[in-house]
Amino acid sequence: MTTDPPLGAGLYEFSPFPHIADYAFLSDCESTALVAPSGNVEWLCLPRMDSPSVFAAVLDRDAGGFRIGPTDLRVPSARRYLPGTMVLETSWGSPTGWIVVRDALLMGPWHHEDELSHTHRRAPTDYDAAHVLLRTVRCVSGEMQVTLDCEPVFDYGRRPVRWDYTGQNYHQGVAHADGTDLELTLTTDMRLGFEKARAKARTLLREGETRFCALSWTAHEPPRTFDDAYGRLVWTAHHWQHWLARGDFPDHPWRGFLERSALTLKGLTFAPSGALVAAATTSLPETPGGERNWDYRYTWIRDSTFALWGLYTLGFDWEAEDFFAFIADVAERDKELQVMYGVDGERDLEEHVIERLGGYEGARPVRVGNAAYKHRQNDVWGAVLESFYIHTRSRDHLDERIWPVLKRQVQSAIKYWREPDRGIWEVRGECRHFTSSKVMCWVAVDRGARLARLRDDLKLAEKWRAVADEIHEDVCAHGVSERGTFRQHYGTDALDASLLLIPLLRFLPPTDPRVRATVLAIADDLTVDDLVLRYDPKETDDGMAAEEGAFTICSFWLVSALVEIGERIRARKLCEKVLSFASPLGLYAEEIDPYSGRHLGNYPQAFTHLALINAVIHIIRAERRHVTERMWQTSETEPL
Repeated sequence: MTTDPPLGAGLYEFSPFPHIADYAFLSDCESTALVAPSGNVEWLCLPRMDSPSVFAAVLDRDAGGFRIGPTDLRVPSARRYLPGTMVLETSWGSPTGWIVVRDALLMGPWHHEDELSHTHRRAPTDYDAAHVLLRTVRCVSGEMQVTLDCEPVFDYGRRPVRWDYTGQNYHQGVAHADGTDLELTLTTDMRLGFEKARAKARTLLREGETRFCALSWTAHEPPRTFDDAYGRLVWTAHHWQHWLARGDFPDHPWRGFLERSALTLKGLTFAPSGALVAAATTSLPETPGGERNWDYRYTWIRDSTFALWGLYTLGFDWEAEDFFAFIADVAERDKELQVMYGVDGERDLEEHVIERLGGYEGARPVRVGNAAYKHRQNDVWGAVLESFYIHTRSRDHLDERIWPVLKRQVQSAIKYWREPDRGIWEVRGECRHFTSSKVMCWVAVDRGARLARLRDDLKLAEKWRAVADEIHEDVCAHGVSERGTFRQHYGTDALDASLLLIPLLRFLPPTDPRVRATVLAIADDLTVDDLVLRYDPKETDDGMAAEEGAFTICSFWLVSALVEIGERIRARKLCEKVLSFASPLGLYAEEIDPYSGRHLGNYPQAFTHLALINAVIHIIRAERRHVTERMWQTSETEPL
């Protein structure tokens, strides 16, 4: 497929904003942060992932940031995560010396020993968020002038703060803003000064000297000395390494991608409820300078299937159980499921525009909330039933408390499967009979029938099996074009990347000629330089005018689908190519511009990392099968 360059391609020439892929991601599983290469924290929402921001320079250069680093340098010598952790290390070199800065959202031991937590609904673990953003500095050689500059602006850049000292020295200050109860406490062994909304400090570090600063927002005590700060940093690093060690990762050159994806997914998990947010950010544009800017700091029910696939595959059963419990909570509470929820199960995610923010590289509007929560998407029931089916097969039982909930979801799929919807991509144009939505309705009824049989309710299983067969026949009759490929919706012959799920969800076997033709057609006709588009915007009324980049999740879906149809070598080549687009720290945004390789959209994107896990595991398993088959073939031809 050939297309013209994106409409916003000219905006790549110069920008005061870092590239999206150059941000580092921090998390304590309650709040998340993005750190620019300059050392500036440019995104932090408190006290939760979906709360209003206190630093939002990623969406407006005047909306707050928090930098610590060399006074006269903005480009570091190197950046990395400490291996197996969410602790960021940035190295700075100059003609006069070298310093190393380490950043982390601290984790600590479980601290609700004398009272109950007001937020946690899942079983307590041995650890908990400390509600502290810690930054340490060490001079490893020579000397270097270091500057601290902290300027929060609360409520998405709309509420400037004022600073006050908390005692009789210059080592701690607290930031307040009118109209909010949130307070930020900045503690450091540097000497602080306040210039209106800015807290500043500067010092000359010589070889072997250290400094720290800690930003905290609850009653939990921040570190007061560097030794205390360093001890907490080590505890946090060990926590992440111990967590990662629980996983089951194959011994393979791509193991690092799986480990970083697992850490990222854990970081996008809201521990108190078990919810998994789609991304850490809002309104990072899918089109440079465009209007495809959405708030992804919420949980999509659809993600449950892919989350459980990924988490169970890598051995993280605890996290899978917690996310499963979150889905079960909202499914049990709500008569009709929404497509998405807040991180604590909130239903109302009303969308509005923040006029104060200019947007990343001028991409407006900046949106908070997401009106898609009102959409009817007929794939939601299939996602729920598939996730429960995955969970039930892994535990060989079905919770009786949940069975009435599942029956309700199957009945909804049966009730609505004939009706049009907005599809998996939540198009804001006209509702259509999307093929993938029909397939997901089939998944709901098919898995429901299987679960009913598991419960020995054979009469209900037979009834639902008949409906599943009816949906299957309808899709095969109306969802296939004259050229023998599945179509986006019943009123078009256009392709759609969501059709790659057909073999993954076992709607048809991968050997079916329609499946093979669809996968190869998408690979050949819905790609730009091998990267997969969701759909052709010229053929799809999605309510938006601008174009968009290639959806990374779709490229990983194509990898998995190619493996399914036996195109192992082509799948590996594509997987190698998509993996090569990872950020310098191994992260992925929602999209990739196939012309420049730049990341687009919200970041880091859970859906992308889930699809990466599925694709890489598909490749590894296919290659191991191939090696085993070759060994058997060789042994059969060798003389005794």
